[in-house]
Amino acid sequence: MNGHAVESGSHLTQAGIEAAKAVAHDEPAIKELDASKLTITRATAPRDVPAANSKEATNMKTCTDHMVKVTWTSDAGWHSPVIEQYGPLTMMPIASCLHYATQCFEGMKVYRGYDGKLRLFRPDKNCARLNMSSARVALPQFDTQELEKLMKAFLAIDGPKWLPKSRSGTFLYLRPAIIGNGEEIGVTAPAEVLLFMVAVLWPDFSTPGPGVKPGLKLLASKNDTRAWPGGFGYAKVGANYGPAFVAHMEGRKQGYDQILWLLGPEQHVTEAGASNFFVVWKTKEGALQLVTAPLEGKIILEGVTRGSVLDLARERLVKGSKYITSELGSIEIVERIFTMSELVEASNEGRLVEAFVAGTAYFITPISAINFRDEEFEIPMGDGSCGHYAALLKKWLGDIMYGNVDHEWGVVIDEE
Repeated sequence: MNGHAVESGSHLTQAGIEAAKAVAHDEPAIKELDASKLTITRATAPRDVPAANSKEATNMKTCTDHMVKVTWTSDAGWHSPVIEQYGPLTMMPIASCLHYATQCFEGMKVYRGYDGKLRLFRPDKNCARLNMSSARVALPQFDTQELEKLMKAFLAIDGPKWLPKSRSGTFLYLRPAIIGNGEEIGVTAPAEVLLFMVAVLWPDFSTPGPGVKPGLKLLASKNDTRAWPGGFGYAKVGANYGPAFVAHMEGRKQGYDQILWLLGPEQHVTEAGASNFFVVWKTKEGALQLVTAPLEGKIILEGVTRGSVLDLARERLVKGSKYITSELGSIEIVERIFTMSELVEASNEGRLVEAFVAGTAYFITPISAINFRDEEFEIPMGDGSCGHYAALLKKWLGDIMYGNVDHEWGVVIDEE
C-alpha cells in the first residue's frame, strides 16, 4: 500500500512537471540580441556622397544611406535586427525617453586605412560601455559581441560607398544609441526600447582649419558642475550633456572652445568639454609625469581613447623602451585627483610641459590656454602646433586606426 502511494505521488509529480513544461512552452521566451537574425532592406533612394570638405561633409548632419534598428520589449526581449533606409523614427508623445531621459549612446569612428581597409578601433570597448550605460538608466542589457557583429554588417554595406578607397585617411562617425520609446508616461522603466545605429560624416576637430590657431582654449567652470560622486558622470547618457550646453555656449561667447570642468570647493580637475583631460608636468622633485583624473568615484567617463593613451604610454614611455629618445624621456603615468591650484602652480613655476584632450570627437588635441578665475595662462605646445607627447601618442593611435601598423586594436571590416 505504501508502495502504491509512492507510485501515485510519483505520477502526480510527473504530471506537474509536464504541465509546467507545457506552460513554459506556451510562454514566449525572452530572446537575446542575435545578429544572425538580421534582415536587410536596401535603400530605394540612396544619397549622393558630398564632396570632401564641402558644407554637407562637415555640418555633422549628413548620414549614410542605411541605419540599424532593433526593438526590445519586456515580454519578448530583443526582436530581430533590421538594416533599412536611413529615415525618421516614430514614437508617441509620451515615450519614456522624451520625459525621463531613458537613453544612452556611444561615439566611435570607422576609418578608411592607407592600406585600403576599413577598420573599427577597439569596438569591444564601446559595446561594453554602451551596455553599462544602458543598465544605468534602466534599459536592457545585450550580448556585446552581437552588437559588434551588427556594426560590421552595417559598415560592410555603407562603408565602401561613403568611405571609398580613394579617400584613405578619412573616417565616419558611428552613433549607436538606445532609447526608451514605448508609451510610458508613468515613472517606471520602459517596457519598449529601440536600439539604433547611424553613421555620420564628421569633420576632423584634431586638425585646425586654415587660419585657425592650433590648440584649444578652455574656460574653467565657476559654478556649474558636470558630474558628482554617486551620480552618472561615468555613463554615456544624454543627461550628462544637455545641462552642460549652457556653460559651453557661454564659454563660446567669451572665445573659448570648451569648458574645463572642476568639482567641489577643492576644484578637482575632471574633464574638458566631453573629452578626458591630460597634463604633462614636472613635479617639484623634477619627475616627469603624465597625469589624468582617476575613474574612482564614477565621475569620469572611461573614454576608449583615454584608456588607449594610458595603455600605450605605460607600454612605450617607460625606461628602456625603444621609443624613448634624447628629446622625449621616459614618463611616469599617474591617475589621481589633482586640483586647479596645482595646475596654476605648475604653470607659475615653469613646470607645466603640455596638456591635451583625448576623445572620439577631438581625438588628441592640444590645449593652448586656460582661463581660471578670469585670468588666462598659456599652455606650452612644443613646436607651437602640438606638445611632443600629445603628437607622439596621436601618431601611435593614428597608425593603428589607419592601418599603418598591424595591431589587435584595429578591427578590419569585411566589405561587400
